[in-house]
Amino acid sequence: MTTPVWDPAQYLRFADERTRPLRELTARVPALPDPDDAVILDIGCGPGNSTAVLRERWPQARITGVDNSAPMLATARAEGEPTADYLLADAREYDPAPARPDLIVSNATLQWIDGHLDLIPRWAAALRPGGVVAFQVPGNFEAPSHTLLAELRRSPRWRDTLGADAVRSGVHPPERYLDALAAADCLPDVWETTYRTLLPGPDPVLEWVKGSALRPVLTRLADPADRAAFLAEYGRLLREAYPAGPYGTVFPFRRIFAVGVKR
Repeated sequence: MTTPVWDPAQYLRFADERTRPLRELTARVPALPDPDDAVILDIGCGPGNSTAVLRERWPQARITGVDNSAPMLATARAEGEPTADYLLADAREYDPAPARPDLIVSNATLQWIDGHLDLIPRWAAALRPGGVVAFQVPGNFEAPSHTLLAELRRSPRWRDTLGADAVRSGVHPPERYLDALAAADCLPDVWETTYRTLLPGPDPVLEWVKGSALRPVLTRLADPADRAAFLAEYGRLLREAYPAGPYGTVFPFRRIFAVGVKR
């Protein structure tokens, strides 16, 4: 899988829509043992929009955002949540145990990590008693936005450049996350929601995926002409799959949520 180069400005074009699932996730996090002295880790914090939500909910907590993208962290420090601490690290390698966190949050990050179920017991073990691990991931890998992308990458025009990692299945069914949390000695709360987001403007679904699922493709397409040709072809497919209506384009987006409280 190509390591994507992230574009904070593109990602934040739909900041409210991308942040809403996190707000609904944190609403299900129970009261922390000592919220005024809580240690919170935001793993995969991106440009800090998620860290800002955590600061709103826990204003006195010691919050650290962890991400493997220097441009994302620069935006987080300057614009996302400047009062938090930030650490450049890969979620796969990062050890949260020394921080002794009360809460570990991950917002739309785990889908990028192969074998991420193995992180759940590690994160749970790092928590203080009564601590919480909470994460949400997209569950739309069977939606046209993803299946059309995979098919296009495997097409004769693009397979030599893009086809090697055209298929990714980054998430598991909700029950797998429930089982993983229970096996890690956590009381699990797992659910899913399908949002039907009304996106404005021309080619809004293309603009959405430019900030997320399309990043590995854009990273690999270094030639501007190739990039423009790919985006034109993919954009046409998306317009057919998600036709614009009188008030905008409806973009269904399934999300999977999980909260585990350490016993």
